[in-house]
Amino acid sequence: MSSSTDTPVPEDSAEAASAAQDTPPAPRAAEPRTKAAPAAPAPTSTLVNRLWSYCELLRHSGVSTLDYVEQLTYLLFLKMADERASRPAAFRRNAPEKPLVPEGRDWKSLTTRSAEALLDHYEFILKDLGQRGGTMLGEVFTKAQNKIHEPAVLDRLIKDLIDPYTWTTENQDLKGDAYEGLLQRGAEDRKTGAGQYFTPRPLIDAMVDCVQPKPGESITDPACGTGGFLIAAHAHLVQHYEDQLYGDRGRALQTGAITGYELVRETGRLALMNMLLHGIGSSEAKPLITFQDSLARPPKRHYDIVLANPPFGVGSVTGESYTSRTDFWAPTTNKQLNFVQHIYNLLKTNGRAALVLPDNVLFEGGAGESIRRNLLNLCDVHTLLRLPTGIFYANGVKANVLFFDKTGQRTGGRPGTRQLWVYDFRTDQRFTLKQRQLGRQHLDGFVAAYHSGGTDFSKRTPSDRFRAYDYDELIARDKVNLDLTVLKSDAAATKEYASPDVIAQEIVDELEVALAQFTAVARALKKDVPPSADGK
Repeated sequence: MSSSTDTPVPEDSAEAASAAQDTPPAPRAAEPRTKAAPAAPAPTSTLVNRLWSYCELLRHSGVSTLDYVEQLTYLLFLKMADERASRPAAFRRNAPEKPLVPEGRDWKSLTTRSAEALLDHYEFILKDLGQRGGTMLGEVFTKAQNKIHEPAVLDRLIKDLIDPYTWTTENQDLKGDAYEGLLQRGAEDRKTGAGQYFTPRPLIDAMVDCVQPKPGESITDPACGTGGFLIAAHAHLVQHYEDQLYGDRGRALQTGAITGYELVRETGRLALMNMLLHGIGSSEAKPLITFQDSLARPPKRHYDIVLANPPFGVGSVTGESYTSRTDFWAPTTNKQLNFVQHIYNLLKTNGRAALVLPDNVLFEGGAGESIRRNLLNLCDVHTLLRLPTGIFYANGVKANVLFFDKTGQRTGGRPGTRQLWVYDFRTDQRFTLKQRQLGRQHLDGFVAAYHSGGTDFSKRTPSDRFRAYDYDELIARDKVNLDLTVLKSDAAATKEYASPDVIAQEIVDELEVALAQFTAVARALKKDVPPSADGK
């Protein structure tokens, strides 16, 4: 951050001098707008729908959907940071909190301006905050640009659609689900490829409830997207161990015990916003998200817990082989298989992992078989959750959650895996994103089954959906195929069919998956075909 004056001044004075030179002059007593007393928090869906409906109007002003969502993330971050600063002291954990956004660049400074002065000041805020390099706040606003160029449009968005409403819950903790709901609406609008950024929150929470992070453990996500796993892990720690999160352990949570990695800067920006708003890290501290290709090189740091939904869907077959990764068991262009190998290497000895994976990771031959053999041998691969379709924004995705611990081989060179317990949550389960959304309650049975044996997985309680496969049985299967089922569908026998709209959606999902796969293959082939003489 640079100052426009050459005379050395104290830090506080430097900021004041910079503000005096750069901040646009305050408007002449602009027509005051009567502000009603804060209302009770509106339901999440109401807030999201209200903001989203305005997107339709903005399209006529030349503001695209993606630009609108981006601008909303900046504005909502400033608004929610303002609400966070106003929380009662009981909600300020670990240490006294500084405001996330400095005075004069905050939400209040926007609401006191109108017309061109408002537009100029908003652009000043984006530029000034983006120049705070090496900090979480600076990373949030790096290269941020205003895309709403009509003062009246910006004025209405700030003062009529965001400012009058309370974005916090009744107990004054942040209403992050409204913020995330807006991001998810953006994902729905984009459709293709969105599944790799938005893991359903109920699934994230269930995975965290199974892994059960503890104070003092380091946690990461090597493909963190908007930070859902990191925020859920932090929430779990606060919920179950709040009395232990003061002092050194509390400071550790703010300075790197929870970190993430993300390839796409725009997505990682959202993760940083989410983390700051949920009390992870501080605006002046080093960013807790590293922007990099996680697969490009061996990890320099190792973790107790890895939670991840690595990218899958469109383009997954066009990944690089990462031949420089000599720590991998087998070279492959399959991005998901590479992430399995990378996550194994990310873990400390006895570290725990839970990751979302598509079906092909369970049965693909060649490198896939080699990777599964090594994983079963060197880890305790103890649980597989088969997920239903209809729960991801990328339609038709068939996915699973694989849980394993990096135990190494047992004494005498025996494999680390004794039994793989499979929970079939796919057979005869039907979900859609609109008619029947996945809720956390739908996963209660799985979480209870996961913990039914306590810390001894061999003492788990089997059921019609939950059974164990011994290591010898697994390793004897053709290509070490882990595409295992527990239940057989009884729909045909009982004549209990889904409603026509659900069946139609399932057909559409299957066709979209096939189309996505063909598109990915076509792109891969196109890279290898030289252009013809006419340039096509």
